[in-house]
Amino acid sequence: MKFLFDLFPVIVFFIAFKAYDIFVATAVAIMATFVQIGWVWYRHRQVDNMMWISLAVIILFGGATLVFQDELFIKWKPTVLYWLLGIILWISSQIFGKNLIRTMLGKQMVLPSLVWQKLNISWIAFFMFMGCINLYIAFNFSVDSWVTFKLFGSMGLMLVFVVLQIAMLNKYLNTFVPEASENKVVAKDQPLQEKIENRTDKD
Repeated sequence: MKFLFDLFPVIVFFIAFKAYDIFVATAVAIMATFVQIGWVWYRHRQVDNMMWISLAVIILFGGATLVFQDELFIKWKPTVLYWLLGIILWISSQIFGKNLIRTMLGKQMVLPSLVWQKLNISWIAFFMFMGCINLYIAFNFSVDSWVTFKLFGSMGLMLVFVVLQIAMLNKYLNTFVPEASENKVVAKDQPLQEKIENRTDKD
């Protein structure tokens, strides 16, 4: 359900486009993003930074599409969002020394630092790739094909990427087993377990 909720603005954009046109769909997508953020705030009293970034981008490029009645702006919106996320990951890692992927997923899994670095790089590469392929579809195919790709193509590529990520992490995740009595992860082999315990003591 969360996956569908995250895609809510894209889904209503697709439906509105099929029923009306690209400009109505853009207006609907902007409103849907506001509704999405409002619902998250109502339920959790906080909103992820990524959602705020998405809102800012859709307001800027969607608004320009409506003001100038030019579909060019909304076509660029996914690419700008993908590239912006990739740049944020890169700057956080290279300049501030903070791996945002590890920050988001560190509570769910314990991985070697090198693996976290590879994960971060892979997400940066994926976002850059998605930005490029969006432009290719947008400017080499019809608007109808682009809108269809925006929902189904992007979703499909994301699912493939996530599956590949899980396959890559599987050999590391199998090294750890959940301990039922405590909310932490315990390593199967003693050296790794000692490293985790030492890190816990330092924290």
